[in-house]
Amino acid sequence: MSDNWVVQNLENALNTWNEKLAEIWQLITQSPEQFKGGAIWKVIINIHGALQAIGLALLVLFFVVGVMRTCGDFAQVKKPEHAVKLFIRFALAKGAVTYGLELMMALFKIMQGVISTIMNAAGVGAVQQTVLPSEIVAAVEDCGFFESIPLWAVTLIGSLFITVLSFIMIMSVYGRFFKLYLYTAIAPVPLSSFAGEPSQSVGRSFIKSYAAVCLEGAIIVLACIIFSEFAASPPVVKPDAAAVTMVWGYIAELVFNMLVLVGAVKMADRVVREMMGL
Repeated sequence: MSDNWVVQNLENALNTWNEKLAEIWQLITQSPEQFKGGAIWKVIINIHGALQAIGLALLVLFFVVGVMRTCGDFAQVKKPEHAVKLFIRFALAKGAVTYGLELMMALFKIMQGVISTIMNAAGVGAVQQTVLPSEIVAAVEDCGFFESIPLWAVTLIGSLFITVLSFIMIMSVYGRFFKLYLYTAIAPVPLSSFAGEPSQSVGRSFIKSYAAVCLEGAIIVLACIIFSEFAASPPVVKPDAAAVTMVWGYIAELVFNMLVLVGAVKMADRVVREMMGL
């Protein structure tokens, strides 16, 4: 690493950005059981199991309300075809509440398969690291004390932007895990709504929303792959320009690309929900 403070400041900011992108690339392929060593997952499993009793109670309630809403009188319930239909609905809803965790994890693994397919198709083993061009390092190191004063201001502003954007990125990925845990914990309650025909829309909306959260990982991976292509072709640096102009131009274009990436990641939830009609 260079002994110049301006160069060190920029390189430290870029190292933070690269570390967060590498962490995102690693986290996006993890399951909720693996995240943070599985300690959070154990708590969620306990909550899910405790809510199963409530889900089973609501299951009966939704079933009774559904029968009352869909059947004009008790005589309709006695009809074999109607009784079988009600029995199948109740049995499927009971299975959804009892084995909801397994069903949700199966759906999560399917979405993770989509993410793995995208990674393999792109041929990207890791996110391309962003490196400070050697031309800028040489130009900054050649500057005198007074010439370096404006560079300090530009570097401080640019480094601040890069550091903040890197933490916004990683918080978006952590937020996805947070939503996965929330959906898993309360799953027995909305899944019990499948027992009644009038209330089944609640269960459908829950499943679609959970699938959208799982699919967010694919949008995040796509955004990181696109940014990797940008990082592989860094902003053009004019060797004959002044050092402050070179640094300012480089930081401005780099921060713009980072803003595009962060915006894409932040909009992943909205994009997937629009795709699924939510």
